Amino acid sequence: MAKTPENTPHKDVEITLPDHIAGSGSLERLVETARTYVEATVAENTAKAYAADWAHFSRWCRMKGADTLPPSPEIIGLYLTDLAHPSDKTAPLTVASIERRLSGLSWNYAQRGLTLNRKERHIARILAGIKRKHARPPVQKEAIFPEDIKAMVATLPYDLRGLRDRAILLLGYAGGLRRTEIVSLDVHKDDTEHSGGWVTIYEEGALLTLNSKTGWREVEIGRGSTEATCPVHALEQWLRFAKIEFGPVFVRTSRDGKRALEDRLSDKHVARLIKHTVLKVGLRSELPEKDRLALFSGHSLRAGLASSADVDERYIQKHLGHASVEMTRRYQRRRDRFRINLTKAAGL
Repeated sequence: MAKTPENTPHKDVEITLPDHIAGSGSLERLVETARTYVEATVAENTAKAYAADWAHFSRWCRMKGADTLPPSPEIIGLYLTDLAHPSDKTAPLTVASIERRLSGLSWNYAQRGLTLNRKERHIARILAGIKRKHARPPVQKEAIFPEDIKAMVATLPYDLRGLRDRAILLLGYAGGLRRTEIVSLDVHKDDTEHSGGWVTIYEEGALLTLNSKTGWREVEIGRGSTEATCPVHALEQWLRFAKIEFGPVFVRTSRDGKRALEDRLSDKHVARLIKHTVLKVGLRSELPEKDRLALFSGHSLRAGLASSADVDERYIQKHLGHASVEMTRRYQRRRDRFRINLTKAAGL
């Protein structure tokens, strides 16, 4: 059976000079630069997910006595079947998770110069059957509405850590930002190598330039009606008292909460912050704590903005960086349903 590497997918892609070309310092430097471009083809979290997908598939193949290379539609079809209806005691994956695993395998094979044909009948027909038998409506996270976010930020203290977390919540909400977009911001353009964008503050508000899933986009965040809930004011207060003039916008603080450190915050901090403040204000208090925590995530901020902003859908779509209005509507929890009654319009 073929031995398959299980490390991160980027490192499986060998970028070397052809044997007939003599090595030189300048060419070797270009090789190193090319490797950095390979690493930038997908976001860090996506790369980790794809690596985990390949590692799981590799282990499954070893246990079944199958080879991972070259790609076998028959084997992959059986793998998808085992994910949907496990032969052991593990829990079955959702259709969305199975499709994500398949995308991860396709990407990994492509990095090895191989093609996985997802339309091949052994894969396509099994996946279609899985969808027909197991598909369910997507489970959506609860939206955080304006009254909720105001209560959440009111629970935060006015020490340095509280100023930071207040700015995170308000900026994330008003910008409809993903949690990775929040923590990847820098103060200026090109401040750090792994920046995902930067902030420019004007008298009227803040302009965020983001390198998101759909490419570069600008997000305008206007000033609020009061300083207590103004995202731009909260950002200015954090940057001022944290004495941040360069580098990541949101960083860790010292244990005593009096100094800003250099390390950029992880996007997991945003998720923990949302869940912590949701519990403190008692959102969905009729449910057990475990269920309440499962209902809220970073997407709750985006869903809250999409559901609460009383403007034309196309402005929300642009603000969130969605490629289609259909995607934007998935985030809207308070849509004005049945406003247009085609039954009556048809004369019934």
